[in-house]
Amino acid sequence: MSDFDHRDPFSNHRRRLMQGLGGLLMAGMTSISVAQQFPTAKVNTTKLAVTDTEVVVGQLHSATGTMAISETGSIQAEQLAIDQINAMGGVLGRKIRVIKEDGASDWPTFAEKSKKLLINDRVAAVFGCWTSASRKAVLPIFEKENGMLYYPTFYEGLEQSKNVIYTGQEATQQILWGLDWVSKEKKAKTYFLVGSDYIWPRTSMKIARKHIEGHLAGSKVVGEEYYPLGHTNFNSLINKIKVAKPDVIFIAVVGGSNVSFYKQLKAAGVTAAKQTLLTISVTEDEVLGIGGENMAGFYASMKYFQSLDNANNKKFVEAFKAKYGAKAVIGDVTQAAYLGPWLWKATVEKAGSFDVDKIAAASKDIEFKGAPEGYVKIHENHHLWSKTRIGQAQADGQFKVVAESPDLIEPNPFPKGYQ
Repeated sequence: MSDFDHRDPFSNHRRRLMQGLGGLLMAGMTSISVAQQFPTAKVNTTKLAVTDTEVVVGQLHSATGTMAISETGSIQAEQLAIDQINAMGGVLGRKIRVIKEDGASDWPTFAEKSKKLLINDRVAAVFGCWTSASRKAVLPIFEKENGMLYYPTFYEGLEQSKNVIYTGQEATQQILWGLDWVSKEKKAKTYFLVGSDYIWPRTSMKIARKHIEGHLAGSKVVGEEYYPLGHTNFNSLINKIKVAKPDVIFIAVVGGSNVSFYKQLKAAGVTAAKQTLLTISVTEDEVLGIGGENMAGFYASMKYFQSLDNANNKKFVEAFKAKYGAKAVIGDVTQAAYLGPWLWKATVEKAGSFDVDKIAAASKDIEFKGAPEGYVKIHENHHLWSKTRIGQAQADGQFKVVAESPDLIEPNPFPKGYQ
């Protein structure tokens, strides 16, 4: 230790502080210089909320209501990505400012809030929605007002829009590969389908039924039931399942209903020791409410699990827990939500503009090599190339990955023979 350091024990701290401030000043100077290369008049020709130093985006999720159990993770992941992007200097030299709106698990509210964000706030992009019902409610508004939505949830497909980038999987990626796996690995022949009563589960089960009956030799559906969002009494359903004795229960129940469903299954003695169950709707976020002990041994078909062993994911999980707490968990949709701001940033930089038409045109083949799931690329149909994985739920609330598609699966939102 030098004499100076010995006399002043805080000098090292001050020196590090000044070095840090110098770094921040340098980052600020870099942002300014980048922004000067992309003058606002050039990068914002449609009167969006973009200045020489700032770009405003919207977040539109359910922070309250039955869907909050699922959507809170998306809110957190998008904010983490935005914070990281801002720490790197922002987008085209502009820091991102977020306006948060609560869709409150109510589809008309989603529509109303999307109008506010696009018409009043003039946001450059929106990261939001979870259920297909909420997406369908806002889609006409995004198309009319020419906004850009980054939508993070696995969904039923049968949709494509210039104004949406779908960062979750569509049905052929998630459902078909999952059913093929359970048919082969569990020698399954009979299936009981269960879903929440709205567009995504009903359309997903229509696709699942067609695949089971038309593509899995000797297989059939022996039951199909739907229940309202927020439904909590599944005893009559469980009795029907016990009578039908299916090889596989195939599930698309969403939101808070999952807590009641899986607890009641276990109470009725329907456990993984006796019954194969494959869900396309339960991620680590929902298991936090369900309890790992009530899910243990059951399977989920997703593109992402928190337990994925790759360098990108380790950094992501570490950063997420550092921001939101050691007990925070990350599910499939949460990870897909994290992709949104990064893909938007890359597209804006490729286009050299915040204009939605230019972003839509530049989206094809945008890559994100830092994706926690490993790697993604935007298809010309605005969906992502991605892998599909099967995870087996563990008592600690995590999933053990037991299968993975060998290659990225091409998104096919309009599959022939399934519509």
